[in-house]
Amino acid sequence: MTTMEIANKLVALCREGKFQDARALYADDAVSVEAGAPPGGQREAVGLAAIEAKGKWWTDNHEVHSAKIIGPWPHDDRFIVGFEFDVTLKPTGQRFKMEEAGLYTVKDGAIVREEFFYSMGG
Repeated sequence: MTTMEIANKLVALCREGKFQDARALYADDAVSVEAGAPPGGQREAVGLAAIEAKGKWWTDNHEVHSAKIIGPWPHDDRFIVGFEFDVTLKPTGQRFKMEEAGLYTVKDGAIVREEFFYSMGG
């Protein structure tokens, strides 16, 4: 698939709430980088298994009330997707809204890197 085909497929799956199904678009050795490390975790997850574990942590710890997916915006072998979430942090019951942008890099027909940008509240 081309970068734009991957971008459109990723956005379509995310809009349907099928975030886990989107992993089929990733290379086995893909890297995921967060703006900040989750509690007890690392900022960088290397490999599909680590990325899936990070996704499981998110699902286990957050109740998503709504999600809005914006984009994609392409640029050569990369694209950006915007995300707006209304979530509750399950351990504390704190409800909040968050916005983030994901920058994805594609190589050989698969996502090889994703980087997330968001405010850490500081």
